[in-house]
Amino acid sequence: MKKLITTFLITILLVPGLSLAAGNSGPLYKVDLDLNDKASLQRGMKHFVNYCLNCHSASYMRFNRAGKDLGISDDILVENLMFNAEKVGETMDIAMDPDDAKKWFGTLPPDLSVITRAKREGADWLYTYLLTFYVDEKKTFGVNNLKFKDVGMPHVLWKEQGLKRAVYKKDDAGNEVFDKFETVVEGTMTDKEYENMVRDMVNFLAYVGEPSKQQRISMGFWVLLFLVIFFFVAYALKKEYWRDIH
Repeated sequence: MKKLITTFLITILLVPGLSLAAGNSGPLYKVDLDLNDKASLQRGMKHFVNYCLNCHSASYMRFNRAGKDLGISDDILVENLMFNAEKVGETMDIAMDPDDAKKWFGTLPPDLSVITRAKREGADWLYTYLLTFYVDEKKTFGVNNLKFKDVGMPHVLWKEQGLKRAVYKKDDAGNEVFDKFETVVEGTMTDKEYENMVRDMVNFLAYVGEPSKQQRISMGFWVLLFLVIFFFVAYALKKEYWRDIH
């Protein structure tokens, strides 16, 4: 419990700071999520574990809970998706020492359990963020980001996306605004393949932020259906009751 409270406080302190630092500059790409698409969620979990879980935890989520919801057996979880945990009931934490993280990145990388809910622009912000890294030789890791100016992390998906250079133009007021990306280094994926990969990751993190959402929607449908049926039954009883009185 103490660990969850600490993680929550870190998220509350860091994520709003990221939002302020990021601002609203650059484009905002809309992402079409489907929390019923288990294949997408499974791929998203695989990508998250392989590319993000080294530095960013999702400590509100347990491996076996995700496995149960997404149709992944415990054996597959242990063999392919659990590199730092020993038991399937453990949360999705990182093995990185906090002191090392602060030394390498200047701060502890935030927990991503509620990242899609913490941002004002929601999942669209995260989707855009992962699509808009660009080369910036002045930065420590050689990259910057349109949605998070002066980002303090490397572009961990650069091999898949490749490296892009941001091109700017003057608007009517004479201000420099983003125009387009130019490819500097080709990635192993096409633009469409990379966008699909990022969508799957964002889809998974949207699920992690609210894992019971689909269950609530399904339950809500049946509750409303019950209320509609009960209304007609109650109305018929009311008419029958008042007929005897009159």
